[in-house]
Amino acid sequence: MRVARHGLWLLLLWALAACSPPPLVQQQSYVFGTLVEVSVYGAPEAQAQQAIAAVLARFDALHHQLHAWQPSELSRLNAALAKGERAPVTPELAAMLRDAQALSGQSNDLFNPAIGGLIALWGFHADTPQGRVPGSQAIARWVRAAPRMRDLHIENGTVWSDSPAVQLDLGGYAKGRALDDAVAILKAHGIRNALVNIGGNVIALGTHGDRPWRVGIQHPRKPGTLATLDLHDGEAIGTSGDYQRYFEAGGHRYCHLIDPRSGWPASGMQSVTILVSGAHAGTRSDALSKPLFIDGVARLPYHAARLGIADYLAVDAAGQIHASPAMKARLR
Repeated sequence: MRVARHGLWLLLLWALAACSPPPLVQQQSYVFGTLVEVSVYGAPEAQAQQAIAAVLARFDALHHQLHAWQPSELSRLNAALAKGERAPVTPELAAMLRDAQALSGQSNDLFNPAIGGLIALWGFHADTPQGRVPGSQAIARWVRAAPRMRDLHIENGTVWSDSPAVQLDLGGYAKGRALDDAVAILKAHGIRNALVNIGGNVIALGTHGDRPWRVGIQHPRKPGTLATLDLHDGEAIGTSGDYQRYFEAGGHRYCHLIDPRSGWPASGMQSVTILVSGAHAGTRSDALSKPLFIDGVARLPYHAARLGIADYLAVDAAGQIHASPAMKARLR
């Protein structure tokens, strides 16, 4: 009798193990100058690992294709634009440039990937910021030149510019595009539930078991999180902040997010996080957080409404927190 009960108990344990979902599979890497983490839930480990490897390979390819100051397809295009020449580009880069043009137009050019030369002038085209404030005359020359994405012409696999001042930097676009690509790759590998985090730019696929994916929003001045929220399937958050790429000089903090109207780093915000869903959620969450950050707290509701962003959380330069009603309802 004891043997029978023991055998029944082992059978029950085996059945429970067979019915339980595979564990969470996670892998980290370092791409786009930041930490990347891909988490897959509820898939066999071999399948999850194969999907994650494909995602990370795509991230590495995008990083090398879009690098602004090391040899890449983008840097070769920039060299041609500086000479006033036409340059051939791959269909993929042409599509990304058109997409960036559209987003720039929506933001009234506050998201402006054409100011790569100005970003370089401030020393941010380096793995470590150079920490030197440029001369005011050099800044003024870039402002007068006013390079914009609408100066670009993209036609039949060729790109040229009306302005030789256009130098492309897709740093405010690439991470978001990578998130969207990651979701497509994961789905192609049969993955239904995953979370992809690229340095605080995050997108959710499916759920984490019987609950949504829970993510933290980094505090811009203190260790740890400012708040947490649950991300549902297809939702993405993008954060622009002054706390990752910056330098200090003369008692002032200068970040890599530069206002193209003044030529100076934006200083009215510490961070802005937006939540978006729908098509191209990753790309939009990355690019459209920039105009909200650059234009400051006074015009935060205006830009959010105009861009169709209902959920935002911002910390202004004084450390005050501003959240939309929709975002307040989501935060923990």
